[in-house]
Amino acid sequence: MRPTPRGWGLLAVGALVTGVGIGLGSTDLVRLGLVALLVVVAGAVWVLVVDPTRGRHALRVHRSVTPNPVSAGSGATAHVQVTAGDVASRVRLAEVQLGEQAASQLSGGLTLRARVERAPASITLTYPLSPVRRGRWPLGPLVARRTDPFGVVRTRATLGEAVDVAVWPEVAELAFPAGALVGEPDRVALGARTPSPDDAGLRTYRVGDDLRRVHWASSARRGELLVRSDERAGRRPATVLMDLPADRSGIEWTVSLAASMGLATLGSGHPVRMLGGRSLATRPLAESVGALTHVREGTGVSSRAELLDRAVDLEPAATEAESEADLLAAAAELTRSGSGSELVLAVLGPLTPRARAALAEVVDACEPYAVVRLPRAAGAARRDAEVTLGALRRAGWHVCSAEPGENLEDVWARLLETAR
Repeated sequence: MRPTPRGWGLLAVGALVTGVGIGLGSTDLVRLGLVALLVVVAGAVWVLVVDPTRGRHALRVHRSVTPNPVSAGSGATAHVQVTAGDVASRVRLAEVQLGEQAASQLSGGLTLRARVERAPASITLTYPLSPVRRGRWPLGPLVARRTDPFGVVRTRATLGEAVDVAVWPEVAELAFPAGALVGEPDRVALGARTPSPDDAGLRTYRVGDDLRRVHWASSARRGELLVRSDERAGRRPATVLMDLPADRSGIEWTVSLAASMGLATLGSGHPVRMLGGRSLATRPLAESVGALTHVREGTGVSSRAELLDRAVDLEPAATEAESEADLLAAAAELTRSGSGSELVLAVLGPLTPRARAALAEVVDACEPYAVVRLPRAAGAARRDAEVTLGALRRAGWHVCSAEPGENLEDVWARLLETAR
């Protein structure tokens, strides 16, 4: 709370006139000066008592974002409704000026411009969001600005609570040609039974599906096209492995590529999990149980959302030693007894000799493919990446190289070429 320019003027004039009145012994001047001072005091008392942010007559705020979560690079719409529950609240609503706050990662660094709709008991703000980076970012609270009826005191306070908006990584829709990386159909070689036609499930139709697999009776009942997914029921599980770099642009590119490959693999019928990096909300891989479970394709968007949710909070380890420990833990998980023969899709950077040796053993238990990041500039980091590329290729990995920031579809096409 602070005086407005008018308030500062009244305080200065009031103090001056009061001082002159005391000096001259003029009661009238003293009274006139005190009146000016009391106007400012009365304005301060008004904004303290008539407060829309707290008390019995506080305004209520409801905030929603559609969609939430939202993908980086796509748009979302925020709706904020401020409502008054009684007559006193309506008076407060009429005099308040509202402003919204948002993390720059949600607004794209631009000023939020809202469409305002007023009603006798509510104000609704609607404005677009342009998320630019993966993560969980705060939206709100509202900033309520008010002045007293005399215009001598201004106050600024927050109204309502902030909400977190989850931003998924920006992904590309990668094509997964039948039999591109594995045989068709790729039945699980884990000692488990091969599913019979009675185990066949149904899922929603996607562009490119064979129309001969449409289950017309179920489609008529559900009102949407459903296709049989029995030919995918025995697909081997897949793991997407990430080695996150230290630079921010490299992190986001790596997560986007890994998530895109994971979605393409999930869409082809493989159960998928993502290993590597550290979630802000969980512990390292070696201590985390949830990260070890596979996401299975469902009939809606739930499996896709679950996989993307796992990528929202991923960050690299704090030190190179911790990063190496995460890779060793992932390699141990892929090669442990009873884990089965998995399809491994990795996005890696320059590795230490110990990490290269651990990943070389993955070939004995899995079918591994890797994209190795090559720094653009020549130097020690690029030489280490080239050594990693050669070591993995000699160990039996299918590998290709890519520079951070490169088009994801082009990188995926090169990786598919290594399977031939």
